[in-house]
Order: sequence, then structure tokens, then C-alpha cells
Amino acid sequence: MARGGQGLARVAVVVRAGAAPLWWLGVLAAGVGVLVPGLTGRRIGVLAGAALFVVATAVVASVRRKRYTALAGSAARASRHDVLQDRAVTVRNWRRGHRWWLLLAFLAALGSAFAVPAAAGLLMAGCGAGLWLKSAWIGRREQDGDALLWVRVDWLTRTAGRPAGKAVKAYRSTGIAAGDAAPGGARRKTPALV
Repeated sequence: MARGGQGLARVAVVVRAGAAPLWWLGVLAAGVGVLVPGLTGRRIGVLAGAALFVVATAVVASVRRKRYTALAGSAARASRHDVLQDRAVTVRNWRRGHRWWLLLAFLAALGSAFAVPAAAGLLMAGCGAGLWLKSAWIGRREQDGDALLWVRVDWLTRTAGRPAGKAVKAYRSTGIAAGDAAPGGARRKTPALV
């Protein structure tokens, strides 16, 4: 990076990157799991899965909120030499780094259907829903503070893609129109004016 600039990735985009694969792989695993009678029977499996879905959504959406709030509260303005990473690049990097974990979780959810049908698939889907809710919460913070939150890419690499991991010392902030992702990490409906 020229003149001391850093590569920055949007915090909300990193959080949101895992939501879609976890949701869809979980729904697929639950759908296939319902076809297998399993040891407990379909009804018990689906009821257990529904409970796991609700618990996983709540836990994933709320975990480490104090850390996110502390990092957001101490965010410094990004330098003019910092390079803002595109949303698509951030999502692609996160998914590439976690593809084997996602595959193993999917296979484990399919395998567990022979014991408790659909339960593990609904657990995965609940984790995806929780990540989506967490990114929406970050988006509301960004709108309230009128600033987007960014994390250094090299710190993300050290924390295996966790934007609130121990290696992350601080966030940086920019104006609300910076980058190509809306508050919360979704695609912008209209292009940002630079």
C-alpha cells in the first residue's frame, strides 16, 4: 500500500458473508434429513431442529456484541491512502477461507439425519440467520453513527476471518457513501457517489 495505507474490508460484509452459505446448506441438509426416518423419528427431529434453529439464531446474533460496540466506539477515520476492498472480494475471500468448514458442517448435518432427522440442518440454517441479524444490527449502528465500519484485511487473515477477533485492535470508519456495500453489508441498490 502506498504511503502507509492499509487494505480495509467492511465489517458488516465479513459478518454477512457466511449467512447465505450456512442458510442454504442448512435448509438443503434439513430437507434431505426429513426424507430419512432416523432413530428418533421425523417429528421429534423437526421439533428438536426448530428449537435448535431458534437458539442458534439468538446466540449467533448476540455473541460478542460488546466487543463490536467497543471497537466501533473507538474507530478512527480511514486515511486517504487506505484501500477499500470491494464487497464481492470480501465475500469471495471469506467463503474461500471457510469452504472446507462449510462442507464438513454440511456433511455432518446430512450424516446426523440418520439419528435425528433435520435437526443439524436447521441448526446450520439458524447460524446463517443469526449472522444475517448481526449484520443488520451492525448496519443500524452504522446508520445511527453516519459512518461505515472497516477492519484491516491483514488482521482478518490472522483471526481466520473474524472481524472481532483478538488480533483486531481497532476499526476504521468512512462516510456512509464509501465503498460498494450499503450499511449492513448488502449490495447497494444505487451506485455510491464518489
